[in-house]
Amino acid sequence: MDEGTPTKAKWWSRPRPRGVSGPGASDTPTPATTGSDGDFVLRAPEDGVPGAGSGVPEAEGDFELGAPLGGANSEGDYELTAPRDSSAAEGDFALARPVPAAALPTDTPVDDRSTEPVDAVGQGPAEPATVRPEPAHGSDSTSTPPYGVPGPWAPAPPVQHPATAPAHGAAIPTPPPPPAHATPVTRDTVTSGPPEDHDVPAPHGSPTPTPPEAPPPVPRAPWQNYDPWAPVPAPLQQTGAAVDAKDTRRRRARRALLAGALLLALVAGGVGGVVGAYLERNGAGGDVVELPQAAEEPRGRAPDSVAGIAARALPSVVTLHVSGAEESGTGTGFVLDDRGHILTNNHVVEPAGTDGEISVTFHSGDTAKATVVGRDSGYDLAVVEVSDVRGLKPMTLGNSDNVQVGDPVVAIGAPFDLEGTVTSGIISAKERPITAGGESGGGTDVSYVDALQTDAPINPGNSGGPLLDSRARVVGINSAIRSADDGSGSGTGQAGSIGLGFAIPVNQAKRVAEELINTGKATHPVIGVTLDMDYMGDGARVGTKSSDGGPAVTEGGPGDRAGLEAGDVITEVDGRRIHSGDELIVKTRAHRPGDRLELTVERDGREKSVSLVLGSSDGD
Repeated sequence: MDEGTPTKAKWWSRPRPRGVSGPGASDTPTPATTGSDGDFVLRAPEDGVPGAGSGVPEAEGDFELGAPLGGANSEGDYELTAPRDSSAAEGDFALARPVPAAALPTDTPVDDRSTEPVDAVGQGPAEPATVRPEPAHGSDSTSTPPYGVPGPWAPAPPVQHPATAPAHGAAIPTPPPPPAHATPVTRDTVTSGPPEDHDVPAPHGSPTPTPPEAPPPVPRAPWQNYDPWAPVPAPLQQTGAAVDAKDTRRRRARRALLAGALLLALVAGGVGGVVGAYLERNGAGGDVVELPQAAEEPRGRAPDSVAGIAARALPSVVTLHVSGAEESGTGTGFVLDDRGHILTNNHVVEPAGTDGEISVTFHSGDTAKATVVGRDSGYDLAVVEVSDVRGLKPMTLGNSDNVQVGDPVVAIGAPFDLEGTVTSGIISAKERPITAGGESGGGTDVSYVDALQTDAPINPGNSGGPLLDSRARVVGINSAIRSADDGSGSGTGQAGSIGLGFAIPVNQAKRVAEELINTGKATHPVIGVTLDMDYMGDGARVGTKSSDGGPAVTEGGPGDRAGLEAGDVITEVDGRRIHSGDELIVKTRAHRPGDRLELTVERDGREKSVSLVLGSSDGD
């Protein structure tokens, strides 16, 4: 179809001429019809056309593709003409203008299988024309052969495989240069239109023109480096990485299987161990007895509970082991300050004497040697000190005057050397006048205590330990018990607690401890009279003479200044009834020297009130 613009013919789609002119044909193609389509024909070389009857010997040369016979403006295929050189040298055929198919003779067939014309140029006898089947339908405007039917004009050129690719990294050999007589044909020689000047080969024998210098190589795009015959590269993954080879994938799969097997073995071993332990603990079968049990609870306790009180107080409680030349014993004490002072009972450290040994064991299990700072048998209190000990936690001191009967209390000690024992009870009574000691025979070791009574279990070994209130504060020092064996209340019996325990009030213990730490001894408040300890009546009677034979009322003493006389019976102290001389001593020692007492005195059957300021005595 002619749309006004010449259509470039494709070499595989345009029909080839079915015949060419004879030997006498003119070199210039003549169009059969002006403006019609035609085929280009091969034109003989300018030097002559070889063949019979031409007078020119048969020579090899370059044929030229002439213009089609239809004219310069006609569309058609170019024709290969004979070489222009008349010599016998080999040459290239040239492209002539296309010749219309109608102007060409049809009696001379052309061998479609070769580019050499047969009989048209006199190079050999003509072979019979090959009869090809007609196509299943007519050619279209593009002259494309029907599907399934080979083209009637020429077979497809054979596929030429490139030379074997050199080994990776080897240099690519340079192709040999073309022969001197050969003239390369550019792409312009096979396109429609007249050939350019540089496309026409020079005649044979003419001087070869000097080729122009080659232009510098133009960088090639990556797609231009594509080689269809190169080995297929490794496929790529979606991430752009190369796909592993089959051997690599197999090795990776084997490693994954091995790792999975090891992990499975570990898991199976762990499960088997758990199951085995469970079966060993609960039995492998049959009737398994599993008793119900409460779940684990938080370890914290309320601060005012026994457990809470004990948790706060135990780090400050110590156990004392005393050994002397004649006896040994165990007692309890508690830390007073961070300087290492520890308060305990006098009867606990008394066995050590002047050359004995005292060992202190703390709640943490650490032990240290201790020395006596001061002790007093009348109060049954003593202070010892440990050296080079860090991290001591002093016990908080309470106020014994605030204690009420029925208040809960907790006792901590080491009964029968069982250190850290905690018992609890209540305050059974207050201001219980008790005496303890006196086993020495002279009465110098007797202690007089206006004690707090408690039913908290106290046993031998608890002596010197703290009696705590609900806030873990010390309100008393456990000192004595009433035992069922002898009723002495000395605390030396081994019968154990019967619920009658006694503690020195902390207010009295604090004063005595401060004096022992500061001076090494404690002072006793006195009224300056000698009592008749054999008096069996109600109250405390002043004796007739002293132990050394002197007057019973010390001249110039507190009793003498208050107007007391020998034979007076003191029945009340500060409004509280007393029943014996021991009770009067206990009430007196419950005060400090310098305190004022209000006494009720019976003299000659009449009562009178006497005001007295207590004096001081060292060790009496």
